[in-house]
Amino acid sequence: MRVLVTGGAGFIGSVVVAQLLEAGHAVVVYDDLSKGSKRAVPGKAELIVGNVGDRPCLNGVFQKHKIDAVMHFAAFIEAGESMKLPGRYFRNNSANALALLEEMVEHRVSRFVFSSTAALYGNPKRPLILETDPLQPTNPYGESKLLVERMLHWFHRIHGLSYASLRYFNAAGATGELGEVHTPETHLIPIVLQVAGGRRDRVSIFGTDYETLDGTCVRDYIHVSDLASAHRLALDALTDDGSPKQLIYNLGNGRGFSVRQVIEVARKITGHPIPAIEAERRPGDPAILVASSEKIRHELGWKPQYPELDAMVSSAWDWFQRHPNGYEE
Repeated sequence: MRVLVTGGAGFIGSVVVAQLLEAGHAVVVYDDLSKGSKRAVPGKAELIVGNVGDRPCLNGVFQKHKIDAVMHFAAFIEAGESMKLPGRYFRNNSANALALLEEMVEHRVSRFVFSSTAALYGNPKRPLILETDPLQPTNPYGESKLLVERMLHWFHRIHGLSYASLRYFNAAGATGELGEVHTPETHLIPIVLQVAGGRRDRVSIFGTDYETLDGTCVRDYIHVSDLASAHRLALDALTDDGSPKQLIYNLGNGRGFSVRQVIEVARKITGHPIPAIEAERRPGDPAILVASSEKIRHELGWKPQYPELDAMVSSAWDWFQRHPNGYEE
């Protein structure tokens, strides 16, 4: 197939692009490079620089490339920032996704894989979140993604759109020449490794009074290669036959790691003391987010290959040492 990957110059998107190419698909990457890098785009993919909300540009892409399926990663992802700038998130994450869906309908492209989020669940009521649990986001980031899922339901019902919505947690690790870097960096594992690499003096722990074993937030980390394989399996599932499909899956390891645990693992792997200070909670941060991924394991045969936190941190550390300045020269 010819697959359009929005946000394909970013962390997760670039790894998905690499796996799609390995599977024999042709890939067009569409990215405004506000968060991604040209150097993260695998060489065999074609890069088009543009914003997802630019309907004329999108129209030209669909007309020229005869797209068969779309995988959508182009979103802002910082829950804390969304509590300060909600309009930015609804515009980019929700309104731009609508523009993309409308272009798909216009050009009769009927397969869509959506990078959703576990933030849809808000503060979960059970230790392992199920896909059927209530959707109650606690921040505009989660709400902006939930609006897209509601759109997908109606586009499926009215236009016959086949879609897979993948709700997941914290991507981690690295693969080959592709790793995680953001400007500014806000994700825990890269920040911790920047301390170990001498780029920061310390790491902040935002909240130590949560109802968890050590008082810090617990999250379900997934290796980026495992996330990418789940997206590829979802795309394959949408092409099994001609009937419209509506697939919703959690992606997770089924267990969580606290902030303190991540820091301790990083200390062991890097051999650096990694100073940490305690700070106030961030608005909108749930205490625990851990998902059950039994549904996608059972239905699509997904099985994470790198479930251990050590493997994720170790691969990320290897990449950081080779790319101390990220994708910059």
